[in-house]
Amino acid sequence: MASNDTRKNSGSGQGNASKTRKLTPRQGVEKSATTDDKPVRARAAEQSDTSAKMTSSKASKPAAKPARQPAEAKSGQDDTRRSDNQTPTQAGQGAETTTRDRPDTGFSAAPQPPNQPPATAPQQSADTDDRPAAPAGSQLAENMERIEALTQRLAAALSQRPMRDPGVERPGTDLVVNAGLAMARMWSEQPARLLEQQVKYWGQTLSLYADLQGQFARGQLTVPEGDEVETDKRFRNPLWQSHPYFNAVKTQYQINARAMREAAENLEMPSETDRHRLNWLTNQIIDMFAPTNFLPTNPDAIQRALETEGESLVRGLENLVSDIEAHGGEMIVSLADRDAFSVGENIGTAPGKVVRREKMYELIQFSPSTEQVHALPLVLFPPWINKYYVLDLKPENSLIRWIVDQGYTLFVVSWKNPDPSFADIGLEDYVHAYLAVMDAIEEITAQPRLNAVGYCIGGTTLSLALALMAERGDDRVASATFFTTLTDFAEQGEFTPFLQDDFVDGIAAEVARAGILASHLMTRTMSFLRANDLVWGPAIRSYLMGESPPAFDLLYWNGDGTNLPGRMALDYLRGLCQQNLLVGDGYPMDGHALHLRDITLPVCAIGCETDHIAPWKHSWKGVAQMGTKDKRFILSESGHIAGIVNPPSKKKYGHYTGGADFDHGPEAWRESASLTPGSWWPTWQEWLSKHSGQMVPAREPEDGLGPAPGTYVHERA
Repeated sequence: MASNDTRKNSGSGQGNASKTRKLTPRQGVEKSATTDDKPVRARAAEQSDTSAKMTSSKASKPAAKPARQPAEAKSGQDDTRRSDNQTPTQAGQGAETTTRDRPDTGFSAAPQPPNQPPATAPQQSADTDDRPAAPAGSQLAENMERIEALTQRLAAALSQRPMRDPGVERPGTDLVVNAGLAMARMWSEQPARLLEQQVKYWGQTLSLYADLQGQFARGQLTVPEGDEVETDKRFRNPLWQSHPYFNAVKTQYQINARAMREAAENLEMPSETDRHRLNWLTNQIIDMFAPTNFLPTNPDAIQRALETEGESLVRGLENLVSDIEAHGGEMIVSLADRDAFSVGENIGTAPGKVVRREKMYELIQFSPSTEQVHALPLVLFPPWINKYYVLDLKPENSLIRWIVDQGYTLFVVSWKNPDPSFADIGLEDYVHAYLAVMDAIEEITAQPRLNAVGYCIGGTTLSLALALMAERGDDRVASATFFTTLTDFAEQGEFTPFLQDDFVDGIAAEVARAGILASHLMTRTMSFLRANDLVWGPAIRSYLMGESPPAFDLLYWNGDGTNLPGRMALDYLRGLCQQNLLVGDGYPMDGHALHLRDITLPVCAIGCETDHIAPWKHSWKGVAQMGTKDKRFILSESGHIAGIVNPPSKKKYGHYTGGADFDHGPEAWRESASLTPGSWWPTWQEWLSKHSGQMVPAREPEDGLGPAPGTYVHERA
């Protein structure tokens, strides 16, 4: 789904036509790792004296500890042994993705120590430290002990992985069959075209191979000096350009990637859906086999291993084992330090009370910060595939606090994390929960009307609730706001590979077995939409570089997912995503056929320009089909989360506003819209205030069932 950056071949196989730099065969990773010969020879000389002591030392040591380092080398060593609250950038510049390259989301990591000097290899010198050095070979022995124990833990953790239906593990056989038939047709109908592809690929590969063989024969290795700038951030280490081995590996990978994409694009698939699925699968394979993902072909990982005498690899194995143990045998890389945050303590701290607790949800009323508030209360329905506190990560970017500061009585639903007892909870049960929440708010505030906000799938379900209320003649909702919400599923975008029968049937088999759709399956699906940023990059940092996950609030929230009730998951996937009933024949519920056209109250929708989960054009089309004439669309810059959590104080992302013309498509609307610098929050608040009534004395929440954030938010999947 996630389109990959165009990879430029900065070192083509035709080396005879380019300028070159000459390197001797010994110029390599050893030189760039900043090690010298003196400590190596010293350790070699000592090894014979210490080898006899290894056995007794091994038996007497209570626990494996890293060898002590001289004082001058310690700061460099500490730079590679990053504490849990350091960002990848502070840990070293060799990882695939650093904080510098991460898209700016408006969220900051936990407080960081000052930047450390670059890591250097340990230098054993009596001039810098008179402490006795660890016996030569002791670090290796300790690491071998740890590896043995970790290997046993790894085997035990992998054995805990449950057997799942093949449909949720890989593409269906229909895609493979269709691709095979398309290849056969190409052989029979366009053999010259296929032969041309093969000749091109093998010509580039053999040219690169011949160039390397010639250099070896001459005893001098050269690297092409091209004018192209490498744009793929995975290859930013200078060794990819300057070292013959790594340059050749990168060049061959780029040749392979281009050949695979061209082959996939030239196949005549039976439908655009199949083409989308094939392209997505091709890109996943290309990303998976990137040389940066493997130790022998990753210069950053090799350098780190040399600098730490292999300690980074042991720490990487420890990280791998910990991740597999934490996810029940599933290989899911941790994006953030799981111990760095605690909801209610350093994130999700907006004051309030739990005023209702039901099987499916807790209702939180937040404490007012103004003397007067708008008469109509505001209720926010977040998605239940994640926790609500993404809107309250910290005071500086908390949308919840900001809404309260504008003079609103705010209620937020905190959804229960489903267990197998929720197997028969369907989408209509969530709609009924919405109505029950509205009843409770009316009882608490004595106000018969309110405004409602739905975020993501919470907004999709709000549209179902509003359509049902319209069928019943229930007009208690004065206005509705939708944050990054899909209601028209005619176009599936990057989710196309996951919304076909093979995948949905696999989910049906899985929920029939388990009663729920496990959180990690949803997490994995979302992650592979941006595989290099959310899968391979973090895996390289954690497993090859041996770095601890960063203390980053947004990534912590991203990893704090929830399960989905089995029936609800299938209702959503089949009734909405596949059949698009809310736009077509009507979604059946409580004896009614619900349509978007049934929604006639004032509506405001916020889309995000680079949102890959709920593309703004698709959101816009859903709003266009609602029956109301009083509707507004706001387009925020940035993505699904950062575009919504965009506080005015940051002055980061702007937003587009346009007129009420929803008849000529999203592109025409975008061309006529005007850009306003800064957050969309004030623009939305100005619209919302017109539907919120006069000002009244602030409402303090009742004593309730305990303080915010409640208890359900602490339940982990």
